[in-house]
Amino acid sequence: MDAASVAWILTATALVLLMFPGLAMLYGGMLNGRSVINMMMMVMSSLAVTTVVYVIVGHGLVMGDSVGGSGIIGSPGSFPFFSDLVTDDGEGTTITGAFYILFAAISVALVSSGAAGRMKFDAWMGFAAIWVIVVYGPIGHWVFNPDGWMRADLGLHDYAGGTAVHMNAGAAGLALAVFLGRRNSGRKDRPHNLPLMLIGVGMIAMGWLGFNGGTAGAADFLAQYVVLTTILSLAGGMLGFIIMQRIFDGAYTLMGLGTGAIAGMVAITPVADAVNPTVAIIVGLLGAAGTFGAIRVAHRFGVDDSADVFAVHGVAGMVGAMLVVFLGDPDAPAEHAGIFFGGGWDMLWREPVAIIVTVGFSFCATYVIAWLMNKVHPIRITAKDEHL
Repeated sequence: MDAASVAWILTATALVLLMFPGLAMLYGGMLNGRSVINMMMMVMSSLAVTTVVYVIVGHGLVMGDSVGGSGIIGSPGSFPFFSDLVTDDGEGTTITGAFYILFAAISVALVSSGAAGRMKFDAWMGFAAIWVIVVYGPIGHWVFNPDGWMRADLGLHDYAGGTAVHMNAGAAGLALAVFLGRRNSGRKDRPHNLPLMLIGVGMIAMGWLGFNGGTAGAADFLAQYVVLTTILSLAGGMLGFIIMQRIFDGAYTLMGLGTGAIAGMVAITPVADAVNPTVAIIVGLLGAAGTFGAIRVAHRFGVDDSADVFAVHGVAGMVGAMLVVFLGDPDAPAEHAGIFFGGGWDMLWREPVAIIVTVGFSFCATYVIAWLMNKVHPIRITAKDEHL
């Protein structure tokens, strides 16, 4: 790797690291004052727990040799302690190591939305460690490993983790929220601090440029291109969400702008390399519109997903993944032609299969993990502690 590319990946890694305090501020600002510190601790501890687990065993599960050549899961003994990042000549490829860790860690941090104000902190740390191994490990292998079945056999197009990170975390957060049940206050509490929320959105947006731009793996045209499409989709998402608010609620809100920005970036993540700049704006608009609708449905059914992680990350991720089927531009770096650009219909079943399997596996596995942990020791805080 040339020096410029090394410098860019290091910069991108530093930018992605900003997503953790940014997410802590976003979630903290959205919740009531009683839950802020607990929420921030859950987000930041995700980075600590995931890093240790990923280095010991997680990297092998994701990037290791597929057990039995199945493409289902990597061998945990393939690359213990990142042994694959050191080559015989001593040069190594450690530049990608931290990047892999942060992808896994931000997935765990996003899941914390479903546990906000309800889950014991020690139970959360145990859950995070188990979830990285049981849920993120297999899905990461399917999507990121060249031999993973979604990538090698299904032909999934997912540029930077729309499935393995966003849909996965969204479904897991929903499962945790369903298992733990509603907060005693329900969704009646007003956001604690909207300016704090907006600062968090800004930090996350900076990190996202590193998230998508760094996935290019080099300082090249692809990196430039996906940074542009990410910014355009962010803008489209902001507009899309507040337009929906104006139509259905009759008002614009700061929360809506922030939520739309995140939804727009989620939606573009799987297709940042496959759509043209104009379509990137449309991706953001549609991703945010889908998120708005999903939030309303969740509220109607009484689902207490405190930061709406399933709507924002799960649904927007699904929208983005499906749009490549129709709006992929053969002139974009991925050179994938969607149906509206003269492409075939083959992807019309491939992307939905990936979505259904990812969401279904993540939801079910997460629910089972929480259920088993609760059988060993209750993981929900008491009603008295919830009001402290």
